[in-house]
Amino acid sequence: MAAYLQWRRFVFFDKELVKEPLGNDGAAPGTAPASGSTVSKFLCLPPGITVCDSGRGSLVFGDMEGQIWFLPRSLQLTGFQAYKLRVTHLYQLKQHNILASVGEDEEGINPLVKIWNLEKRDGGNPLCTRIFPAIPGTEPTVVSCLTVHENLNFMAIGFTDGSVTLNKGDITRDRHSKTQILHKGNYPVTGLAFRQAGKTTHLFVVTTENVQSYIVSGKDYPRVELDTHGCGLRCSALSDPSQDLQFIVAGDECVYLYQPDERGPCFAFEGHKLIAHWFRGYLVIVSRDRKVSPKSEFTSRDSQSSDKQILNIYDLCNKFIAYSAVFEDIVDVLAEWGSLYVLTRDGRVHALQEKDTQTKLEMLFKKNLFEMAINLAKSQHLDSDGLAQIFMQYGDHLYSKGNHDGAVQQYIRTIGKLEPSYVIRKFLDAQRIHNLTAYLQTLHRQSLANADHTTLLLNCYTKLKDSSKLEEFIKTKSESEVHFDVETAIKVLRQAGYYSHALYLAENHAHHEWYLKIQLEDIKNYQEALRYIGKLPFEQAESNMKRYGKILMHHIPEQTTHLLKGLCTDYRPSPEGRGDRDAPGCRANSEEFIPIFANNPRELKAFLEHMSEVQPDSPQGIYDTLLELRLQNWAHEKDPQIKEKLHAEAISLLKSGRFCDVFDKALVLCQMHDFQDGVLYLYEQGKLFQQIMHYHMQHEQYRQVIAVCERHGEQDPSLWEQALSYFARKEEDCKEYVAAVLKHIESKNLMPPLLVVQTLAHNSTATLSVIRDYLVQKLQKQSQQIAQDELRVRRYREETTRIRQEIQELKASPKIFQKTKCSICNSALELPSVHFLCGHSFHQHCFESYSESDADCPTCLPENRKVMDMIRAQEQKRDLHDQFQHQLKCSNDSFSVIADYFGRGVFNKLTLLTDPPTARLTPSLEAGLQRDLLMHSKRGT
Repeated sequence: MAAYLQWRRFVFFDKELVKEPLGNDGAAPGTAPASGSTVSKFLCLPPGITVCDSGRGSLVFGDMEGQIWFLPRSLQLTGFQAYKLRVTHLYQLKQHNILASVGEDEEGINPLVKIWNLEKRDGGNPLCTRIFPAIPGTEPTVVSCLTVHENLNFMAIGFTDGSVTLNKGDITRDRHSKTQILHKGNYPVTGLAFRQAGKTTHLFVVTTENVQSYIVSGKDYPRVELDTHGCGLRCSALSDPSQDLQFIVAGDECVYLYQPDERGPCFAFEGHKLIAHWFRGYLVIVSRDRKVSPKSEFTSRDSQSSDKQILNIYDLCNKFIAYSAVFEDIVDVLAEWGSLYVLTRDGRVHALQEKDTQTKLEMLFKKNLFEMAINLAKSQHLDSDGLAQIFMQYGDHLYSKGNHDGAVQQYIRTIGKLEPSYVIRKFLDAQRIHNLTAYLQTLHRQSLANADHTTLLLNCYTKLKDSSKLEEFIKTKSESEVHFDVETAIKVLRQAGYYSHALYLAENHAHHEWYLKIQLEDIKNYQEALRYIGKLPFEQAESNMKRYGKILMHHIPEQTTHLLKGLCTDYRPSPEGRGDRDAPGCRANSEEFIPIFANNPRELKAFLEHMSEVQPDSPQGIYDTLLELRLQNWAHEKDPQIKEKLHAEAISLLKSGRFCDVFDKALVLCQMHDFQDGVLYLYEQGKLFQQIMHYHMQHEQYRQVIAVCERHGEQDPSLWEQALSYFARKEEDCKEYVAAVLKHIESKNLMPPLLVVQTLAHNSTATLSVIRDYLVQKLQKQSQQIAQDELRVRRYREETTRIRQEIQELKASPKIFQKTKCSICNSALELPSVHFLCGHSFHQHCFESYSESDADCPTCLPENRKVMDMIRAQEQKRDLHDQFQHQLKCSNDSFSVIADYFGRGVFNKLTLLTDPPTARLTPSLEAGLQRDLLMHSKRGT
């Protein structure tokens, strides 16, 4: 009772009398219309209404005359005669256009049940599909209540004698329906209701003294006694899913709610209950104050016509009274077209139209009932934007009252809808840093914070010196629980001096650059920074060593060098690292790390030597830098023994074969550091014999000059000529070296004697005795050569004379063919035969079988073809100027090369006629003789 008295009352419904539509005369059925009536009048129902129901777009009434009336939304009342005497009960299904009614067609207690199909017509009236007596037995009793399941398979009828019948099957047909007595009792049945839960169907039965439930979808119909309190007629109802389809029983003391197997909550609403109805989440109760003279609770409908009654509309979920009004003698309360309709005994219809949600909320806002507004909005399924607006108004209200703690809780509920800056400005102005911190924490937990919010929250923590909250904020268990921008948090913590917290975030969220920045720039813990790099995956370790290698090399050179050696050979992260140690090792480009050792030559040398030993295929830059480093050390070393060791190391590196592709670079390094042995070695490897010669000449190393000529003279004969010129320019006595050079020049015939004499003429110390032996030998060889040439000339002249005689004979004398045998088959010649100027004769059939052409002798053809090939080869080689120059330069006897090319016809133009086209005339005799002569001379040789 106390709880009920605390419920607030509101006017969330608008009340008005239903008027007849314009154009209607407004007269009730059976009455004459008022003459000249044009003004809309209040709707008046026919008298004698005994029972009401609603559904399928109409209000349905039954009266004492046996008629059933329908009032659609157009308010055009229609009806038909359903019973001869009276209508006592109606039940309009909500999902089917089926109406069930109970009435009387004759005097006495013999109620009939009729099922009407409102979609079909029978003579203008709805089709009655089934009629059967309501009383199952022979004992007369009065029907007290009626209910029908929406699936049309169950219908229950309650009687005043306490019995309940159940019709199971298709209720619209007799043969498909079965009637049986479900319940017997001693108290009148006042209410029935079906409840469907999945495949289970329950039937609630309430009498004046108890409440029970049956499972009617199975066998045996098990019964559960729910309570020993009952209610009067029309004081029970079934709620909607918002109240879990609970059965409502409105007793005089309390209103009870029931599940099929237990009793639920109860509400202490005082007053004698007359009607209970459920409408869109509201419980509608019509009651009479106890101070008024009581009426029979079972026959409350037949009370005095002038009785004052109270209609209350309760919101059970939000615990307030949505509407309350006093009416005179309510007949029934119906729900249709989204409104409530209250029928009074005078035939009037009062419409109760619910206000829209926004209007109701504004009414609550004016009374500062924000909590109730929030609950109402949730029950009305207001969207999140609408709820956020209520939370904001509630927060503003509390903020204006100085309740900052309560205000921030409401603002927190707006996160995601309300711009955070609106809330932040309020609490910055009020200097309510604790409230601001709470709001920002929630903003982060919902992952809606940006970098500025993170900065502000961390600044709040640091100003409050709240290390515990700070650690709780940053030390999340997993990556998915992080609700802030980690990089921003690291920056703020670093700026505030919370280095350990910043390091924790950087390490746990793999912000390696920030971790190393803090360690190296703020804490200056170089050992820890190097250890951290050593446990990173390869790519990250490589990039960070390139970035911070110089700093680490400056402070901890040995440890840094050790890590670089591993990084460039076979890197694997340390055991406590994030990388996969089972993965194949990786190696970085060692050449890229050389600049890190700019001020650490000792570590650089150790690194380079390690790379050259462990990894022979290291980049060329490693060997170039190592050579330069060794040459620098050699050049600056004063100790002879150490200098000799460094000299050997440098030569060994040069001889390693790593500088073939960068010969010029190695040579420049050796020249820069005046490393002469290296320079000479590289000259020799590069076949720069002229440079070797010039080097020894500059240092006047005569024996070395001769040695170079002897060692490389075969590859470059001009070295001897340069040596002779060099010694010829020397004024000191160099006879021994000049003689050695002349001996080699003479043996290889490198220079003409005249040029030798001219070269030595510039030396004042060189006398004739120096070159006497050279000249004598040279003259002797030339004399022998002249004699050989004269003999060869004489032989060629004789051969030429003989050939000319043969040519003359062929021109002037006839050729006699005296061969008696074929040159092919050696058989005696028979006509026809073929003869050639070369003296060969053939049978014509042998010639045709073996010859390749009609103009060539088959016997001489192989030799002639060789001669022709030689001539063609000479033709092709006549224009080979480069080859001629090369042979002329390299040959010991230049004259013989010139004579050979002269003999090939390089220096004259030779026209050779071989096989002319058949269309042309026979070649001239001179050309033919020349060809035959060449072939003959070839055979003669």
